[in-house]
Amino acid sequence: MNMFDLSGKTALVTGANTGLGQGMAVALAQAGADIALIGRSDPAQTRELIAKEGVKTHTILTDLGSADNVAEIVAEADEALGRADILVNNAGIIKRNEAINFTPDEWDSVMNVNLRTLFFLSQAFARHLVEKEMPGKIINIASMLTFQGGIRVPSYTASKSGVGGLTKAMANEWAAHDINVNAIAPGYFATNNTAALQADEKRNSEILGRIPSGRWGKPSDLSGAVVFLASRASDYAQGVVLPVDGGWQAR
Repeated sequence: MNMFDLSGKTALVTGANTGLGQGMAVALAQAGADIALIGRSDPAQTRELIAKEGVKTHTILTDLGSADNVAEIVAEADEALGRADILVNNAGIIKRNEAINFTPDEWDSVMNVNLRTLFFLSQAFARHLVEKEMPGKIINIASMLTFQGGIRVPSYTASKSGVGGLTKAMANEWAAHDINVNAIAPGYFATNNTAALQADEKRNSEILGRIPSGRWGKPSDLSGAVVFLASRASDYAQGVVLPVDGGWQAR
């Protein structure tokens, strides 16, 4: 079980103020990692939950709609917590509209956060690891729409399909530097992003009818996957997009 121990490591988690990001940040803290919480909203509740685990936290408030300060984010986390070993690219947004009516602003805002900043933050993090000759882990958050087309979410689908491709591309180049790049593809989880679907009686019923587990996922359902991909247990896993979906794809 020591292979899953993250004591002495530092994880950077974007978008950790609520939902999946909060759940993964807490899971990494429970495994022993110090946590840098990165996003535009103060993650006070997440800090409070992590404090119970006896590890250190540092908060970096920044707008991830821009990739202009990604190098500074990595440097600040490294300086504040003494090192930076793990990056979880969780931050993401979604815009819903008919594809025929989708606007350039709706497209760009989603692609900037979900794909552009994800790539350039990963690049800055990888440069940090290579410069310090350290191994590291990058964990991207993909989606069921990495594999499917979705409805009324064209920019989200495009971005998450891109996350799947980038995960493989970065793994191909950075494995030689002992950097593991993998992704988790959550299924239908009860979060702010899916509130509209949960409230839609017809869509909610359709979704639950296809999930063999018979329920929406909870943020804690990602705990095992994120700790595995952050730990030594996954040292030979590269370019994997791991579904955690209650069996959605099996159906």
